[in-house]
Amino acid sequence: MSQQSTLSWFGIARLGLVQASLGAVVVLTTSVLNRVMVIELALPALLPGLLVAMHYLVQFIRPRMGFGSDQSGRSTPWIQGGMIVLASGGVLAAVAVALMSWDVTWGIALAFLAFMMIGLGVSASGTALLVLLAKRVDEKRKGAAASCVWLMMIFGFAMTAGISGKLLDPFSFERLMMVSFGVSCIALVLSFTALYGLEPKHFATSEQKRAEPKLRFREALAEVWQESRVRRFTVFVFISMLAYSSQDLILEPFAGTAFSLTPGETTSLSGLQHAGVLCGMLLCGFVTSRSKNANLASLRIWTVGGCIASSLAMLSLVMSGLVGPGWPFFSTVFILGVSNGAFSIAAIGSMMQFAGMGKERREGVRMGVWGAAQAIAFGLGGILGTGASDLARYLLGDPVTAYALVFFIEALLFMGAAILSFYIRPIERISKAPQANSAMHGNLISHGGSS
Repeated sequence: MSQQSTLSWFGIARLGLVQASLGAVVVLTTSVLNRVMVIELALPALLPGLLVAMHYLVQFIRPRMGFGSDQSGRSTPWIQGGMIVLASGGVLAAVAVALMSWDVTWGIALAFLAFMMIGLGVSASGTALLVLLAKRVDEKRKGAAASCVWLMMIFGFAMTAGISGKLLDPFSFERLMMVSFGVSCIALVLSFTALYGLEPKHFATSEQKRAEPKLRFREALAEVWQESRVRRFTVFVFISMLAYSSQDLILEPFAGTAFSLTPGETTSLSGLQHAGVLCGMLLCGFVTSRSKNANLASLRIWTVGGCIASSLAMLSLVMSGLVGPGWPFFSTVFILGVSNGAFSIAAIGSMMQFAGMGKERREGVRMGVWGAAQAIAFGLGGILGTGASDLARYLLGDPVTAYALVFFIEALLFMGAAILSFYIRPIERISKAPQANSAMHGNLISHGGSS
């Protein structure tokens, strides 16, 4: 661990509040504003799709944000600065949508600026938050800590969507801007309050400053990229998250086409899947933090197992398309959710462990690289999933077979991710103190390592 004391469960919950605040602003801009542009303004659905893709594309800058956190020695200023940019982008996005009602061109231009700010804010605050978790959470608690923080983010999603939805009725663009401003202000106050005093201030001595060579970002990035574990884990994150996100936009259309489900029934199906994700997250977090069995406590085992289970669930979806109504479709979707939730939390916990392996003061760069890979995968997932299904439908002529083919490709991606994860093994952390080095190595081995 670091020289700093480890976070208590209360401290982890406080970081969860920060993540919930971040999620509240993001869900308002990517969900509510999406609907307003398409329904109230009758604009092409491609527009919000491009804006969301823009906010993912901008997150390519995450390694640079992580490097800044490493160089400063503190994560809190980067989380706070990122939240300010994110909240400002959220308010500006609402203003942009309102502007579209009487000047589409200027509204769209302002919206692209706003979503770039949202991407920058998420990059800075999200990366630095993960760095803080990686540095300050005990090895045994990393899986449970990841579950706690991400569950609170999902709670932030649900609360914001539910409350803002009621406040927006009857709809007006003035109400939209007021709600957006209110959510952004609450997110800022809540995150700043949760962060207060959580990370002790670190002041380097003049001797330490002279001893530490000045390093440029490119040099730090090249140095981190030379680590084989970083490269392999980056590929794993990209492939697994690409498989995870590619089915997001096509599962409900598939259910409607193959099983003749109504819009209400497909919405319930989505809820069932998300319930499975929550169950998987809770299960992984609880078992890895409580189990005394090395295999059950191993984040690596959970990552590999979750990817394999996700692959099998995707193959079951393929079979459901071929067999039809007789197949246990709803059970398959729930199992897919559980598998996705388990592997994603285990992967995030593994990310937190791996960030501290290798050379010191590079946690932020490593987190940034993996965060960028995840964001790019999510940005591409929806486009490739829908594009591949459209192409397959054109070539095969049967929409059900087209969807099944895409699910099969996703199953292969999950299996590839499982194989990659299996061969990524933990090593001891480089430290100036040999005794601390040995202790860390022993902890990692006793806990089963990670993916």
